[in-house]
Amino acid sequence: MTIDVNVQIAGLVSRIAFTPAAQPLPRRARSLMIQGTASDVGKSMVVAGLCRAFTRRGLVVRPFKAQNMSNNAAVAADSDLPPGPNGEIVFGEIGRAQHLQARACKAAPSIHMNPVLLKPQTDIGSQVVLRGRVLGNCPARIYHRMRHGMMPAILDSLDRLRAEADLVLVEGAGSGAEIYLRRSDITNMHLAEKADLPVVILSDIDRGGTMAAIVGSHVLLDPEDRARVVGYIVNKFRGDFSLFDPGVRTITEQTGWPFLGVLRWFPTADRLPAEDSLALERPAESGGRGLNIAVPRLSRIANFDDLDPLAAEPGVALRFVQPGNPIPADTDVIILPGSKATRTDLDVLHREGWDIDILAHARRGGRVIGLCAGFQMLGRVVRDPQGIEGAPGETAGLGLLDVETEIGGDKRLVDIDAVDRLSGCRVTGYEMHMGRTTGPGLARPWLMLDDGAGRTQPEGAVSADGRIAGAYVHGLFGADAFRGRWLRSAGAQASGLDFAQRTEAAIEALADHCEENLDLDALLALAR
Repeated sequence: MTIDVNVQIAGLVSRIAFTPAAQPLPRRARSLMIQGTASDVGKSMVVAGLCRAFTRRGLVVRPFKAQNMSNNAAVAADSDLPPGPNGEIVFGEIGRAQHLQARACKAAPSIHMNPVLLKPQTDIGSQVVLRGRVLGNCPARIYHRMRHGMMPAILDSLDRLRAEADLVLVEGAGSGAEIYLRRSDITNMHLAEKADLPVVILSDIDRGGTMAAIVGSHVLLDPEDRARVVGYIVNKFRGDFSLFDPGVRTITEQTGWPFLGVLRWFPTADRLPAEDSLALERPAESGGRGLNIAVPRLSRIANFDDLDPLAAEPGVALRFVQPGNPIPADTDVIILPGSKATRTDLDVLHREGWDIDILAHARRGGRVIGLCAGFQMLGRVVRDPQGIEGAPGETAGLGLLDVETEIGGDKRLVDIDAVDRLSGCRVTGYEMHMGRTTGPGLARPWLMLDDGAGRTQPEGAVSADGRIAGAYVHGLFGADAFRGRWLRSAGAQASGLDFAQRTEAAIEALADHCEENLDLDALLALAR
């Protein structure tokens, strides 16, 4: 479903229900924006830590990121649409980072926390999600022409959060000093101007070049944008910071921006879900030993935080297999993760020879699990007649389950909290997909979900010997009892890990880290 170049921007945006408030909403909240000198400098993590730190002080805090580019997403309540026929909440989707930040605020995630989400499907195009709903697939050059039409919805979402909170922490995207994008910007300095946001610049000293990044940002920004910057923070510092004191003096002299503090290296950052696949460019093997799990690093990998609970188990060694490498022969379980482009990543499996490795592994009696798109890949064929995820056509699957999938229809967005009647375990998570899977293999479901309200739903499929299984449920292994039972069935030790509490402890530690390293009173005073 590629957006036609000649379609009017106003028509595109009107496809998503957007009704501005009849009267201006009261702006109760102070706001503060965290912009970076680059991608992956730690903006999302710092905002999450500040969200929890200020929440602990008794403030009502909300996170906001106007535009996020990530294939890691989660469901969030869509207050723009009425409840479903049975009174159920209607869900949209937002970036995983804002979902985590909402948790840090002890608030329910909302589509207004991330009104624009871009989910890359090709090197030059993305699926565009506006206020939780899919707008369509769009080449980058067309998106740059249309995105200013989204600004009214973005500002409305921000105002809704400002009306319900004491403090809104706004996260920028990438670098705010990419001045060639300034005219089409909806998430950095242009947003700061429209919403009258004070800006804090965040730089990652661990990657080097902090002085050049901050001073260079000052040089590139125009005088009006420079004046919005209320200071800068140095992130991810290791060692004796006094050695960098001359650097701080130079930065402050060159920019006139106040130094607001240094955030030292936070060693437990890996206990929180990563925002996007940049995290997978670094060495990606868990510290556990025991059950060997291999995950092919797909080109459009999505929602790979599904695997975090398994990686946290001391009895599991989970590793991502990078392109150019075979799946190791000592693998016990292969997991095919989610993907934003199922057929494209099936081609990747073939190109890398991973399909041969997977089929050989299955013939030897090894286990194979598919999650969402990975489940689709386990079937006989994946069809995309409308070209929703790429060029129209079909691609042969691995044929390990007797099912087939057609991409199309409305995206299914469902929050799940149910009891699996087949295992007796509680299952939590969500579904987020556009495909419909059919076939005889569904007669043997992997899960039988009972929602406690008299509705039982079969989910996924499993082979007769139980060694090949797939389902659409994201977050499946985050359910402790289910994960423990599955590990034991695979011959591994289950540690009894409380994964939700582990994540909560990491958020608390991150808030402590912000308290110890930054002057929160000064930051709050800078918000307006």
